[in-house]
Amino acid sequence: MASEVRVRFAPSPTGYLHIGGARTAFFNWLFARHNGGKFVLRIEDTDAERTIEDSISQILEAFKWLGIDWDEGPVTGGEYGPYFQSQRRPLYRAAADKLVASGDAYWCYCTPEELKARRDSAVKEGRAPMYDGACRNLTEEQRRALEREGRKPALRLRTPDEGITGYNDLIRGRIEFANALIGDFVLLKSDGFPTYNFACVVDDSAMNLTYIMRADEHISNTPKQIMIYDALGLEPPKFAHVPMILAPDRSKLSKRHGAMSVQEFRDLGFMPEAVLNYLAFLGWTPPTPSEVLSLDEMVKLFRLEDVSKNAAIYDLQKLTWMNGYYLRTAGIDRVISLAVPFMQKAGLFGDVVTGQDKQYLSSILSAMRDRVKTLVEIPGAVEYFYHDLGGYDEKGYRKHFTGPAVADLLEEAASALDAMDGEFTPASVEEVYRRLIEERGISSGQLIHPTRLAVTGRTIGPGLFDVLALLGKKRSVERIRRAATEIRKAGPVDAQG
Repeated sequence: MASEVRVRFAPSPTGYLHIGGARTAFFNWLFARHNGGKFVLRIEDTDAERTIEDSISQILEAFKWLGIDWDEGPVTGGEYGPYFQSQRRPLYRAAADKLVASGDAYWCYCTPEELKARRDSAVKEGRAPMYDGACRNLTEEQRRALEREGRKPALRLRTPDEGITGYNDLIRGRIEFANALIGDFVLLKSDGFPTYNFACVVDDSAMNLTYIMRADEHISNTPKQIMIYDALGLEPPKFAHVPMILAPDRSKLSKRHGAMSVQEFRDLGFMPEAVLNYLAFLGWTPPTPSEVLSLDEMVKLFRLEDVSKNAAIYDLQKLTWMNGYYLRTAGIDRVISLAVPFMQKAGLFGDVVTGQDKQYLSSILSAMRDRVKTLVEIPGAVEYFYHDLGGYDEKGYRKHFTGPAVADLLEEAASALDAMDGEFTPASVEEVYRRLIEERGISSGQLIHPTRLAVTGRTIGPGLFDVLALLGKKRSVERIRRAATEIRKAGPVDAQG
């Protein structure tokens, strides 16, 4: 076996890359990078009935978005290719021929109906519903007779009738299985395609993989795969099974608990850095109290010894909190690049995004990105910088626009801003407002709250003086005067109503 650490992630193209698969892939990637090894991506596409046409491109796109690169696999290639199981059938046939020649495997001519009838009978009699070895010792003459009937055989491994098959799981410790409870299982189906367990062993060995890290649902497959390794005279890799991911109520994770696929995380406005950070903590406890780690830190700290045996709990609120942290602390250019598609979808950016577009959004987000937790929230949070107001917050209107002198006060503020010379900056705007507040002998809130509602239509947001400066003098003055006019038109009765 190779001395270099070689691990793989081998998804079936039956849909999107989901959270469990993404977490398993990331653990493998971290382990490879921590040990200076190789991360292999292999597509297990031998089940034509379950394969979804565009699933492969969706999986590759998900890896690209997350930033998980692979050293060998689709697109990149490598010396152990091809990296699609559908293109590796000659290897499976050669391994099957070897097992038949050694007597470790045999052809089974049982029909699905016959197999079902015998399973049902076993259940009724209280026996394990496994294959009973009916075709184990067929003579050549019996085989020919069955083939003349038109039966197409499957290939089964001749498993031990007694004893124990076990292994040392790097996460869970020693695991053992009674051979008597594992019937002769299928290696090649009657259509010539390999089963999951057979293809895995052939490919994992041919690709010189040294560690197999996968979801714990595969624990029951491991003894079967070890039997195949033994029959082929191959050394098994080391196995590690990561814990399952459960919902907050410890039920099976399902769609109702929030985003399930990587694409959904992206579409809901999560940053890939936050998703990776969150995935790492689903079952892994690094030797540090920090809940936010950079990719380099995770690579440096990742060890299988720190992966838990217990189920990890999925918590969308925790991910949202973590994403808010990344939005606040990431480089502004990074946030802008990720926000652009959301701005375009909301109609705030056109198909062609200019440097001026990005610069303006950068200025806005610098003042308010601590108020959003996901990228999808950004268009709604900033739309009043791009479009005229459609109205005012109803509760805010009743609270801040119904005082006896509000319209006059807003008109006076608009005139003071309109009369400003020089730069229209947060500091210069604040100076004008502080002076007006002092001259009128009012509290800050009596002017600031109505002005905020007048220019944003909302009662909360970033600092008012930042907002006014970002809107610019012309739009700020227009919106404040429009609010004063509407207050006068509404009158005290309607305004209160």
